[in-house]
Amino acid sequence: MASSNNRATNLNKSKLSLALATALIFPGGVVYAQSATVSQDEKTQEEATASSNTTTLSQVTVTGSRISKDTYNAVSPVQVINREETTLAGFNSTAGVLQSNSVTAGAGQINNAFGGFVTDGGPGANTLGLRGLGPTRTLIMINGRRMSPSGSRGAVGSVDLNVLPNIMIDHVEILKDGASSIYGSDAVAGVVNIITKNKVDGAEIEFQHNATQHGGGEETRWSGLFGTSGDRWRVSGSFEVYRRQELQIGERGWASDCPVPLYGRDPATGRYGAQDYIDPTTGEPKCWGLDAGGVTINTLGTAYLLGRPGLGSLGYYGTVDPSVLDQLPPGFDYFNRWRPNGAITDGDLPGFEGVDANGRTTFDPRMKQEALISPTTNVTGFLQGSFDLNALGNAEAYFEVLATRRESRQSGYLQHSLDYNVGSPLLGDLAWLPAWLLAPADGSTNGKNVSARAFVGWGLYDNWQNVDFTRTTAGLRGDLGTSWKYDGYLSYGRSDADYYTQNRLTNRIAKSLDVVSDGRGGFVCRDTSDGCVAAPMLTADVIAGNLPSAYRDYIMQTTHGNTLYTESTANVSVNGPLFDMPMGGTVSAAFGLEYRRSEIDDTPDINSINSNLYGFTSSTPTRGKDNVQEAFVELEAPLLSGLPGAQELTVNLSGRYTKYDSYGSDQTWKAGLLYTPVSWLSVRASRGTSFRAPALFEQFLGATSGFLNQSNDPCNDWASATDKTSNEYLNCQSLGLPNNFDQTASITSITKGGAETGLTAETSKATTVGVVLQPEFPEWFGNLSFAADYFDIQVDNGVARLSGAQVLDLCYDQSQAEFAAGTGYCGLVKRDANNALTVTSGYVNVASDKVRGWDFNLRYTRNLGPGELRANAAVTHYLEQSGRTFPNDPYKDSNGAINVPDYTGQLDLTYEIQNWEVRYGLDWIGSINGYEYYEKYDNKDYRPEYQMLIDDYFISSLSLRYSGDDWAATIGIRNLADKDPPVISTGAGVNTIGNAPLYSGYDYLGRSFFFNIGKKF
Repeated sequence: MASSNNRATNLNKSKLSLALATALIFPGGVVYAQSATVSQDEKTQEEATASSNTTTLSQVTVTGSRISKDTYNAVSPVQVINREETTLAGFNSTAGVLQSNSVTAGAGQINNAFGGFVTDGGPGANTLGLRGLGPTRTLIMINGRRMSPSGSRGAVGSVDLNVLPNIMIDHVEILKDGASSIYGSDAVAGVVNIITKNKVDGAEIEFQHNATQHGGGEETRWSGLFGTSGDRWRVSGSFEVYRRQELQIGERGWASDCPVPLYGRDPATGRYGAQDYIDPTTGEPKCWGLDAGGVTINTLGTAYLLGRPGLGSLGYYGTVDPSVLDQLPPGFDYFNRWRPNGAITDGDLPGFEGVDANGRTTFDPRMKQEALISPTTNVTGFLQGSFDLNALGNAEAYFEVLATRRESRQSGYLQHSLDYNVGSPLLGDLAWLPAWLLAPADGSTNGKNVSARAFVGWGLYDNWQNVDFTRTTAGLRGDLGTSWKYDGYLSYGRSDADYYTQNRLTNRIAKSLDVVSDGRGGFVCRDTSDGCVAAPMLTADVIAGNLPSAYRDYIMQTTHGNTLYTESTANVSVNGPLFDMPMGGTVSAAFGLEYRRSEIDDTPDINSINSNLYGFTSSTPTRGKDNVQEAFVELEAPLLSGLPGAQELTVNLSGRYTKYDSYGSDQTWKAGLLYTPVSWLSVRASRGTSFRAPALFEQFLGATSGFLNQSNDPCNDWASATDKTSNEYLNCQSLGLPNNFDQTASITSITKGGAETGLTAETSKATTVGVVLQPEFPEWFGNLSFAADYFDIQVDNGVARLSGAQVLDLCYDQSQAEFAAGTGYCGLVKRDANNALTVTSGYVNVASDKVRGWDFNLRYTRNLGPGELRANAAVTHYLEQSGRTFPNDPYKDSNGAINVPDYTGQLDLTYEIQNWEVRYGLDWIGSINGYEYYEKYDNKDYRPEYQMLIDDYFISSLSLRYSGDDWAATIGIRNLADKDPPVISTGAGVNTIGNAPLYSGYDYLGRSFFFNIGKKF
């Protein structure tokens, strides 16, 4: 946008003392103090802003309070980000701004690199969570009114940042403090309030393009803004189209290089990887595939057979009776994984060489075509307006309409297992193979045991989503008498998402394996009613992944689900003065009522509901609703004002009564204090409670089925346990399992919502204590303000989703009596006659989280030469980021571990001279020591052999803007040094892309260039 408009809507720069006072109360990273608040009485605000002579403020409302007042002072720190500065920083979307380190302080976010992972909100959603406490504990508002969730699939419970407008935004206010007593549930970690431009006259267009030096991931946005007004009315709106291209893994060398364990440290060089397995076929460390391992491909699985080892195979694969190993003929070994090799003519399986864990193939070049950054197209429209009624207390009727459509897509690599049952004619010459695995529980082999499995590289598959979101708000605000004001509104949000996935259908796979002879040497399906295509005969070509296209097209179908989420809100509030304090100011109050109703209806594809998706989790419908009624009150009392040693002493108190249909009633409160003994020093403190009612999906999530690796069976090799008195040992012994028992079937895992288990609301306490300094310096020095705020948030009774593996461990750790009776956690575990396990898990109130630390903010301005220098610096130092899953567990503090930095910071330097403005920005993520966490809580000797250290990570940017009378242009570079993400071992305990941590704080794009131009009419 053109900067002249932004200057017109900010307070006049000549009011230096006012600007510094604002910076004192609103420290932050990228901050323009002049735009730190928004008025509830917008006309009065504009009149005050437009006047260059007045030095007083009109009645304004600051995020974190509902009381309008004539001062910026507040008991809680608020960070303010101005859109003009975000444009200079090169951000092309509001989602990018809010997920930047300057807002998140290094907390990991769900962004566009998580397309291949199961995340709340579904693929393609971007969410925001402050203080590392997650998106469901952060409240997002537009113009002081809460946004409703959107997304796809059953786990929708947070705002998708993709729905937010861009060009229409004036600034963003961020309260990193608990505020449930002010705003209700969700405001546990903080509040993000997005303020739109107040009044627009005329039209404006804007174009921005972000291009990467190495290709892929480009962003383009076309935006238009318009507005007009009359004597009693005004209307303004925006329309924009944002497109992000796909960035494939293969387009970044650091991502497409096969991940290696980096195991073993070379004492001479200090480098890790000294003990990595060297693949004899390449002479390089073994390429384990871009998913850091996974199931082998281009390989055949059978029962243990005698064969010759292939190149790189060092011994038998898996577990076999050690006594037979002593009787092996020279040059032979036992294997249950094989690779075609026509030169092998002897052994039990001629034409195949045996491979073990080292010799197996896991990499396919098509993996490089997976999406590193997923593509999307977002179309957004926003309309707002108001009309003066000249009645009902100078009432103003207002409305807002936000409508968006997201079309997003994610591509991933698929590994396919083709099971041939015992005696199948499709085995051809290998029809003699004995049984290897029990019949899979999914029915894919028609209930018959498996004698051979072809591990096949299928290639790419796609997910895509079309998400339509609308939010409509209508309200009325005005005066009650001469001093009090009222505001009431109705809001309705609706997210309607269609989601699609290319899935293999289990029943079609089963049909394709049930074949009869076609009389010509081939085979056809026994049942051809749906156009069934017979599975291919087992050949080396099939094992190599060359599957007939007709067969692929038959078993692979597009599945379609729909998610509808609605939220209705009704709110009415009044605020105004009560009485004057003898030595202070005017005591003010705000009162209000709010009603909200939320409903979710997620209907997966019928094949998902019927557990007919091969190799993918299945899910049933998620349907539920909840209502809440609330009453809130806030009081602010300036006890002392203008006295020696007490320039200001203000107390703020707030409370809220909440009644949920699902959880009953609850109360929250908050008390705050602001004390200014002298003009250059202020002390502020607050303490309060918050709570979060579990999201609808946490209550009503439809049963979702998936599979755990068989290695999670607690009874695997149970007899070798060193502690013969442990409950796990005794419970496994009581089952009569063989001493060398090895689970061969995947573990069925079913996850359900928590409504049936009595899920209750989370509770939390938050404390903030801060000091703000604004020394008075000579004019030549400039103006400096500094703030330091300590924060402490503890969440108790937290909602946690227990994994199937956790439930299994908890069950087998129970006493023998509980285990035998199937009570407690063992009531969620079943082991059938074939020793196949099924475990049920879900959401429970067991978790606790603690976050403590300091926020430091510095702002400096000075006239330098013919222009003005502005510097903003912000550092967050976490002292603790700990949690526990169960009440009796000790807290585990992950502060400073990988993806959980204890230090983050930002520096923003801007120099403005006449029509030119240049900016330098620096983002910093502190060094990481991953060993400390495992030394405290893991005690595994091998951990030090992995690379788990990360140096300080810096990303810098540079930009230049020229502003004309009615236009402005900005160019810049992000990631000036073309910095790659850091390198860690794949055994470091976190998800990786290549050898880089999967973490939103690191830049995956590399050096990029941006250009923005705006024109007013």
